[in-house]
Amino acid sequence: MTNPEVPEPVVRTATGAVRGRVEDGLTVFRGIPFAEPPVGEARFAAPRPARPWEGVREASAFGPPPPQDTGLAGPPAALPEGDDWLTVNVWTPAPDPAARRPVMVWIYGGAYRLGHSGSPGYDARRIAEDGDLVVVTLNYRVGMEGFAHIEGAPANRGLLDQMAALEWVRDNITAFGGDPGHVTVFGESAGAGSVASLLAMPRAAGLFHRAVAQSVPGTFFSDELARDIGTVLAAELGLRPTVADLAAVDPAQLVKAGQTLTPRMSQYLDRWGQAAPTSTPYSPVVDGDVLPVTPWQALASGASRDVDLVVGHNRDENRLFTAMAGKLGSIGEERAAKALRLYAPGGAEAYRAAYPGWSANDLYERVQTDWLFAMPSLHLAEAHLAGGGRSHVYELTWPAPGSGGALGACHALDVPLLFGTFGADLGLLLFEGAQPSAEALALSSRFRSSWTSFARTGDPGWPAYDTQRRLVQVLGAEPAVVPYPEEASRRLWEGYEFAALPLLVPGA
Repeated sequence: MTNPEVPEPVVRTATGAVRGRVEDGLTVFRGIPFAEPPVGEARFAAPRPARPWEGVREASAFGPPPPQDTGLAGPPAALPEGDDWLTVNVWTPAPDPAARRPVMVWIYGGAYRLGHSGSPGYDARRIAEDGDLVVVTLNYRVGMEGFAHIEGAPANRGLLDQMAALEWVRDNITAFGGDPGHVTVFGESAGAGSVASLLAMPRAAGLFHRAVAQSVPGTFFSDELARDIGTVLAAELGLRPTVADLAAVDPAQLVKAGQTLTPRMSQYLDRWGQAAPTSTPYSPVVDGDVLPVTPWQALASGASRDVDLVVGHNRDENRLFTAMAGKLGSIGEERAAKALRLYAPGGAEAYRAAYPGWSANDLYERVQTDWLFAMPSLHLAEAHLAGGGRSHVYELTWPAPGSGGALGACHALDVPLLFGTFGADLGLLLFEGAQPSAEALALSSRFRSSWTSFARTGDPGWPAYDTQRRLVQVLGAEPAVVPYPEEASRRLWEGYEFAALPLLVPGA
């Protein structure tokens, strides 16, 4: 709640003054541009610095969301329309330049095709308050605008947006009470893939000092695969994948192209391989420039060795997706066998031997979870360790109460737990609108305590990972530090190299 007796604070940024609001003891600034709107001549270009303004700009409302497929989450509620997509929001205990508090910068997930920092589930009030630090959230381009391969445009425009937002933090956060030399990036799902990408991007070096990656996706595209998918996306509109053809197309039409292709991606299995059955035609592209190599290769070679890392995953990641498809608990032998053939290193029989007596449904869930999130996350920690860095690993095992507990510790459960937003966004599904239990509240508090402690000191409260003891923090009803719990899966994937997904039939 705002307090009418407290004067609204004004902070001067490099591009002009902004007026925030005092809410529940924090000062909040919303919708501050960190770059020019990427429209007109700037369409599909790298982000350009925001233009200065005169007077005081009101920073009380979130900026408009970037164009996106809202089919998974429903349309953003009560948000302005417009093309000023590239904005940041700041929660601070006090906009005092002398405070020099640690800074945490959140990068949202959403399969690289949707997401918006103004979503109620990303209300950062509790994190800033509990940690006594400054929290920044940001918008970046998603879908075709941010990640599709378009000839004449730089690759990974969404990642370049994130880097531009971090440059804004470096140049402006002192005025909001933050320390630009003490910045932690954190993100979940596609946001975690973005964090991993930033760790591998030479251009992002020095913009942050610690990183938290929650459920890192293993999907990174080779340049050849991205080109082929981009061609098919543009063909949905009868166009070529070029700036000349696409720059004048209404952003909503580009969103529609992705929406029509996504359910048909499995038809391209012979060309796109493991990428075809996923729910998104977008991922970071290993283009040799913006993202020179995959995060696993970069970290193993020592990139970002000075950046401490917390990385982990949820035990039952894939159950969210089978639930959303209406298939929870009902995957049969035929579908499980296809998934095992496509994803299991060493073949399907290796998984059956490692998990004797498991049902087809459970094997399907395990191999999907392992391929897409669990093993990419673990291997990122091990690559960072091999490159001379320090990693702390966790696994969330506490089951979501929604659907009678059948969802388990599914994908994205960590988000409402971290932010304490049980009644917003996916929290509505995972907690079914119920008052969170004392157990849920305690785990939520533990998440924030660990994450903010790591941002402040580099110590989340459990030992760093090593390849002898393999100790990880298990976040369950009774959190404990134990050897990595998914040992059978870890052994199955030992020696596996996560690489950019290839185009299987070049020139098809």
